[in-house]
Amino acid sequence: MTAGEMVAASVPMVRTLNLEFLESTAERAVVRMPDQADFHNHVGGPHAGAMFTLAESASGAIVMAAFGDQLTRAVPLAVNAEIAYRKLAMGEVTATATLGRPVADVVAELDAGERPEFPVAVRIERADGAVTGEMTVLWTLRPIS
Repeated sequence: MTAGEMVAASVPMVRTLNLEFLESTAERAVVRMPDQADFHNHVGGPHAGAMFTLAESASGAIVMAAFGDQLTRAVPLAVNAEIAYRKLAMGEVTATATLGRPVADVVAELDAGERPEFPVAVRIERADGAVTGEMTVLWTLRPIS
């Protein structure tokens, strides 16, 4: 099972929005949300809440890809998320997530008995490539006691 499939299986909202995981590796996660009238806002584009969920889901996919092998000893949790809406989003939108710290550094902190935190940057784009939003999600790996 890919990291994207793990996120889709464990987060019902991902299935509700029909998010499609195009790529989910430790280097990058790419998630697409099709244009769906049921999730439009007052100007005919994807609702801000749907875009937030898209971006947060992309961040979750990269976290699962990078740290899925740590699930027996730690639980990944989003600590904080900040989003900026840059341009009007219309039609299909795609979120691309990248890790802000090397995987080895995060795992080393976990090995040392710490609760590591790490940022994930997400860029949301329209089909024409225009950046419509940017999100940063701060994640932690909470050790299982």
